[in-house]
Amino acid sequence: MKTSVPGQRPKNLFNSSSSYSSSSSNLTMWWPSVVVLVHILLLISNSVESQSIIDTLPGFPGKLPFKLETGYIGVGELDEVQLFYYFIESERSPKDDLLVLWLTGGPGCSGLSGLIYEIGPLSFNYANSSGNKPTFELNPYSWTKVANIIFLDAPVGTGFSYAKSWELYNSSDTSSTAQTYEFLRKWLVTHSNFLSNPLYIAGDSYSGITIPIIVQDISNGNEIGHRPPMNLKGYVLGNPFTDVIFDLNSRIKFAHRTALISDKLYQSTKTSCKGEYMRPDPNNTKCMEDLQIVDECIAKIYTPHILEPKCAAYSPKPNKLWNWSPLGDDFFEILTSTPQVPGPWCRNYDYLYSYIWANDKTVRNALHVRDGTITDWDRCNKSLIYAHNIITSIDYQQNLTKKDLRALVYGGDHDLTIPYVGTQEWIESLDLSIKDNWRPWFVDGQIAGYVTIYTEKKYSLTFTTIKGGGHTAPEYKPKECLAMIDRWFSYYFL
Repeated sequence: MKTSVPGQRPKNLFNSSSSYSSSSSNLTMWWPSVVVLVHILLLISNSVESQSIIDTLPGFPGKLPFKLETGYIGVGELDEVQLFYYFIESERSPKDDLLVLWLTGGPGCSGLSGLIYEIGPLSFNYANSSGNKPTFELNPYSWTKVANIIFLDAPVGTGFSYAKSWELYNSSDTSSTAQTYEFLRKWLVTHSNFLSNPLYIAGDSYSGITIPIIVQDISNGNEIGHRPPMNLKGYVLGNPFTDVIFDLNSRIKFAHRTALISDKLYQSTKTSCKGEYMRPDPNNTKCMEDLQIVDECIAKIYTPHILEPKCAAYSPKPNKLWNWSPLGDDFFEILTSTPQVPGPWCRNYDYLYSYIWANDKTVRNALHVRDGTITDWDRCNKSLIYAHNIITSIDYQQNLTKKDLRALVYGGDHDLTIPYVGTQEWIESLDLSIKDNWRPWFVDGQIAGYVTIYTEKKYSLTFTTIKGGGHTAPEYKPKECLAMIDRWFSYYFL
């Protein structure tokens, strides 16, 4: 599949090229440079007021043992969209370690969720938290051990990011990626000491749609002279939603491989539906009957991790296997209170603390969140006004295989939300050469997953499963995922 992708974005004032005609007069050559310099200085002066260094946080005892910065960057016409971010410097060597822009999925899931529940240096101390007083502990497996990370609240309406008018809350895959690209350029202008650090764009879940577009924008921008130049090296996709057909159709195959449905039912469904489970023909009676039985088999399965209990959520909705949403209806459901009767522990309960903490006025003041810009903070904003106008990012992925880039794609092998088998299938559709075929990789002498490495001239893609991981993998297997990212960033191929 080698389909062309829409061309470069139109230029604006910030899209100034660095090349000027050598035949022009000295004044003509000198003047554009001054315009660019003045514009950059104006950007810096406007942005510095929105940056704050955070030394302490409610719930954490004493001073933070790492450097945390929060702030806003204005994007779009007249900077009317204000994107909020958390920036944590590498705990090893900020000057030498690479820079990562992290995008939590959704769309609409806050960067704070990725920071606390996945790869950041803080996690809730559940044993010592109670009621409305969550407390933190340090995460020994934070990716900030090896990298500088920007956690971004994007698109607008996510986390603490906001717009200055209601109509600007309407966003889409294309507008969100354009704004994220602009955010990164402006952030690097105000943090020019990180311009030479190797840059990676990373994220998980729905970010599998947006990240390849952003990476292409950065690469194209570098080629035509956008300022500032970025030291782009590659990208990382975790449990990525990439293509409706590949990802969601693979749920049937994954359910069969993991013994959630029988051989007989799998073969019958495969034959009757002709391999189309996501959008079946409603007039195909046998296919619809088979899919109904499949749905009954997995209805009580917790799709982010098939071995964990699925608990009742506030206003639960039926979870249909072929629902368009990449995360399934139940993924975003929020429990409004902890269970009143004894029952199994559920991962959903852990998410409650983030709502309590981030909606506390003291916390917002500590983070320097602007008063009156948002009402309730949501870990994942279900009311986001968002148009899914890119149904697949495979075309963009195909374009990136022609670049001098590295890609890491990983997924938990117990994830039914975005099964690894679908991820493997769309990677194989890129027609790359196999450099290193499916083999185990290890952490502390134990198998941590299985890896395959693909190449195409200067491009390389490492695909790996995370043994026992769910959606998303670092939440379930933090030690293994830190080992994975540390080795891959260091060009050690697992």
